[in-house]
Amino acid sequence: MASVPDSARRTPDSASRPRKALTIGAVCKILQSEFDDVSISKIRYLEDQKLLNPRRTSGGYRLYSQSDVERLRTILRLQRDEFLPLRVIRQELAAGNDMVLSGGDGERKPAGTVRRAILVDTSRTYLSLEEILEETGAREELVSELEGFGIVQPEKREGRTVYDETDREIVRAANELSRVGVGARNLRIFRSSADREAQLLEALLGPSLRSRNPERRKEALQSLESLAATVSHLKHLLLVRDLRRLAGD
Repeated sequence: MASVPDSARRTPDSASRPRKALTIGAVCKILQSEFDDVSISKIRYLEDQKLLNPRRTSGGYRLYSQSDVERLRTILRLQRDEFLPLRVIRQELAAGNDMVLSGGDGERKPAGTVRRAILVDTSRTYLSLEEILEETGAREELVSELEGFGIVQPEKREGRTVYDETDREIVRAANELSRVGVGARNLRIFRSSADREAQLLEALLGPSLRSRNPERRKEALQSLESLAATVSHLKHLLLVRDLRRLAGD
């Protein structure tokens, strides 16, 4: 990659800021200590998806401020730790509900309201198997196994097998677990747990969700999102409690 002249690196307010703007290569190197899969092409892809908007020099070089780097770190953490699709991350950032970093330990704290569950009535992006493999780094055999156990559920559209963003993030998580010996068949317990939770919420809100009254359906969707977020939080708390016992606390 060509070097950027010092004059191009200098921002208008450089005199008042102790840190210089960073090139995309420098940003990538900084983040690689925390995110093994980050690459220049991935950072460019996130920019193409309107999640980042670094300043550019007259020569077209990208220059990232410290706030750009922290925003990128947040995006990557939300992808990795919470498996949020880019569409939802974009909505959260636009709504001001991004996560702020506190202290040197990198702990994240909510900057806004509690995030609602990722649910229906939102647009979906479809991907091919090749795109799934490229974006997650998973093997085709793993995706096939996940499909076989009903963990990933592709659709047929215009004669093609396609996956949505949720499928992609499931594959990404499963691929991470596969690195420590957790196979697709072991993930069936998560599928069974999710099915039971969905059945509980359906029993509570099913009639309203199927209502022909637009207002009643809208209210039911809002309740479904809120309850799903509460269920997810409860699961997390129960897991934390059991892990503390496992660790001997």
